[in-house]
Amino acid sequence: MEGYDTRQFEKDMIQLGIELSALQLDQFIRYYEMLVKWNEVMNLTAVTEYNQVLKKHFVDSASLVRAYNPKESENMIDIGTGAGFPGLVLKIVFPKMRITLLDSLNKRIQFLNAVTEELNLQGISVLHGRAEDFARKEQMRENFDLCVSRAVANLSTLSEYCIPFVKPGGKFVSYKSEKVLEEVAAAQNALKMLGGKIVKQVSFYLPDSDIYRNLVVIEKIKETPKKFPRKAGLPGKEPL
Repeated sequence: MEGYDTRQFEKDMIQLGIELSALQLDQFIRYYEMLVKWNEVMNLTAVTEYNQVLKKHFVDSASLVRAYNPKESENMIDIGTGAGFPGLVLKIVFPKMRITLLDSLNKRIQFLNAVTEELNLQGISVLHGRAEDFARKEQMRENFDLCVSRAVANLSTLSEYCIPFVKPGGKFVSYKSEKVLEEVAAAQNALKMLGGKIVKQVSFYLPDSDIYRNLVVIEKIKETPKKFPRKAGLPGKEPL
């Protein structure tokens, strides 16, 4: 922790209603150090400056609480987690949640496994593969209370990746940076087909910043038909 000023970070988190313990702060610093170190040999993030990582990755990931209040016992999956945003951040903030991180790039998986081990995180699974394939597995399909994704894709495509993992009554929260009215309108047909319904949309600026964020909360109101998601690649090429 020496040499790192965490005051702004702690203040930002408190603005979200999150008070970090000394252990959690230490975990975030070690996570940051590993991110920068590994980023030298593989492309994990374009953002590496200390204050920027804390704001644009850590605080941003934790901002889920603006739209959704996770319960300790919940089972959550993060689709296209990349370097662990938001899933790994949420695991540090809510250590009792059971969290699955899914990504299709093996080198990111190696990084996530290394961080999980270094921070001694329990109740976390890191999976290598595509959402289209894993969503067909019986132990994964409609098994999660919450699915989150900060992945870059339009809402129709993301919904096809994510909604099949959510159990009826559960939620899918999509992190968006831009104003999403057009995307939301274009996704209505996909949501109807997949068994989802938008129940909340929250827009805000990250604490002490001009960084605009949008969280779209989709409730799973009925089971997703077996034919979804379609085979790998199709949801991105031909959104519903």
